Parts: sequence; structure tokens; C-alpha cells
Amino acid sequence: MFHQKLSLTFNSLLPAALCLNSVKLSSTSSTALCITPVRSMASTAVSNQQSNPEPVAAAQPWRCHFESDETTPRVYAFFEKATSTWQYIVADSKTSEAVIIDSVLDYDPASGVVSTTTADGSLGFIRQNNLHVTRILETHAHADHLTAAQYLKQQLGGIVPVCIGSRITQVQQTFAPVYGYDSPQFFDHTFDVYLKDDEIIKLGDFQGQVIHLPGHTPDHVGYVFGKAIFTGDSIFNPDVGSARVDFPGGNARALYASMQRLLSYPPHFRLFAGHDYPSGRDQNCSATVAEQREKNIHCKVGIPSDAFIDWRKVRDAQLGAPRLLHPSLQVNIRAGKLPPADEKGRVLLKTPVKTNIKL
Repeated sequence: MFHQKLSLTFNSLLPAALCLNSVKLSSTSSTALCITPVRSMASTAVSNQQSNPEPVAAAQPWRCHFESDETTPRVYAFFEKATSTWQYIVADSKTSEAVIIDSVLDYDPASGVVSTTTADGSLGFIRQNNLHVTRILETHAHADHLTAAQYLKQQLGGIVPVCIGSRITQVQQTFAPVYGYDSPQFFDHTFDVYLKDDEIIKLGDFQGQVIHLPGHTPDHVGYVFGKAIFTGDSIFNPDVGSARVDFPGGNARALYASMQRLLSYPPHFRLFAGHDYPSGRDQNCSATVAEQREKNIHCKVGIPSDAFIDWRKVRDAQLGAPRLLHPSLQVNIRAGKLPPADEKGRVLLKTPVKTNIKL
């Protein structure tokens, strides 16, 4: 039922003090920082360099859900293949108000190039459909892709608030010392709104609700708009199952409880995932609650919590670190802002290096 693959652990690439269930290195070990220069083809919202003048065509959604449902706004799903991320634009067709959920900023770690092709495609769709974006929503501090929240905010006039669950401060406090964010000022003017549990979000004639979904990360939230629930990384499509919990503050028991909370919604409600990793099929952004209850390989009806928790711990111990772990966290805990430029104008991303040898 569960598949396993041997690789490096996620925690092995973090300083020992921040690892869950980690073994501390000897007193001769140390942590250094590897620096990666960032080359930007993005707007000044992300860096001080000029944006790429070439126009980007409007992105076309992979699918639109709830086109004629009076209780649920329209859901436009966009798949970003490089990081297997689902981005969503949720819109009230009557008022044209919209929110953006979990956007992607393009980043090539080999060259250090940051670009905005994906985000510009979203902006093109928004303009093509005359949508008025009222909020930019994040489900959590992603560790596998960079958010385009700040870039989108700047391109939309600088007044659209970037919103996230209030527990993001826990994640910021955890990772600030890892990347040298020693001053609280590093987090000034980053997120605009810190959402509370069960807070109501207005979207045109609709209302959404914030729900706390801990487990993958402690700050994780979901968004419920009518029959559409945006789950982030709290549950994946039935044949993919669930997300890892070895992020600092992650917890398998909490994730199981969050998944059960999602499965408690009416069977015809649709759960929109933050990622998809298809094997032998096309990408898919969602499944109904009924489909998840029947088919989810990690949490379908009949799988007890202890079995899931035991398997999840074993599985996570064998997973490698996300490819964009350190670039993502440095940018995402600051709501999509790159690190400040140094005295020579260079924007640098840091990678902690763990070693017990002296070179």
C-alpha cells in the first residue's frame, strides 16, 4: 500500500538544532554557509534589476471548476510543471473579484536566475478576464518553490494584501537564525495580513473561511470557499496520498487529524491539492471528499492513525531534501521578498553546510 525509496533525509540538510529526531554531531562539527548569487529577470518588487520587457501570453487554466454553481466561486487551476505546483485563481464571476492561492516565482538553482514567466502568465489571465484581485493567499511557507506573492502585489498596484496563517511567525523564528536574518526588521513589510483560525474572507458575494491544517508544517492553513477547499500540502490526490512531516514543527499525528478533518466535509465537496506527482496519468488538481475517503492510499476509511504515523515516519526518514529547500524558505518566510542586497548590490541566497571536517 505504501511505497518507499531510499535517499538523504530532509533534516540532514538542516542544522542539527533544527532537525526533528536528529542525532547531534560531535563537538568538532560545524555549520557553514554556501552562498549562491541571484540573477534576476524579474521586476523591482523582487530585485533592483529591470524586468524582462518581452510580453508573456496569458496563461490558460488547465481546468475551470464550479462555472455555474451559485454557492461556490469559479476555480481556475494552473499547473507549474517545474515544481509540480498547483496555483489557483478563485473568482466571483458576478463582481469579478478574485484571490490568488499559492503562486510560483520561477527559479533556476543552477544559474541562480529568478524570472517571472509563470507569474506573468497569471497576470495576463487576470487582465484578460478583467478580474480584480483582492487578496494573495498563501497556505504555508513552502519548501519546494518560491512564492511570487510580492511580485504579483507590485504588479497589481502594490495595495493587494499578501495573507498567510498567523503561525507563520513560528516558522520565521525557526529559520531566521539559519539564514542570518538576525534583525526583526528582516520581516518588516513582508506579509500584510496574519489570518486567524476560522477567520472569514470576503470574495465578492461569497465568503471563505480559514481553517488550520497543521502537520506538514505548523503554520499550514486551508481555505474553504463554498464546496471548494484549498488544502495546500495537507492532502494530495488519492493515488499520491499525503505530504511529508519532517519539516521543523511538522507532526504525523497532527497531519492525520488534519486529513480526517478534510474528509469530514460533505462527500460532494472538492479538495484542491497544492501539488500533484502523476504516474501513468495526466496531472489532476482535485478529488471529491468521497473519492478521498474511498481511495486515498494513506488516509482512506479504514486506515488507523497509528499505521499512518508509523509509515509516515519511516517514509520521511528515507526522503531527500526538496530541490529548492533553502532558496524557497529564505524567500517564502519573507512573503516572496529576496534577501536584501549587500553593500555591492549583490543578492545572495545561503545554503547551510554541515561538516565535521576542517578544510
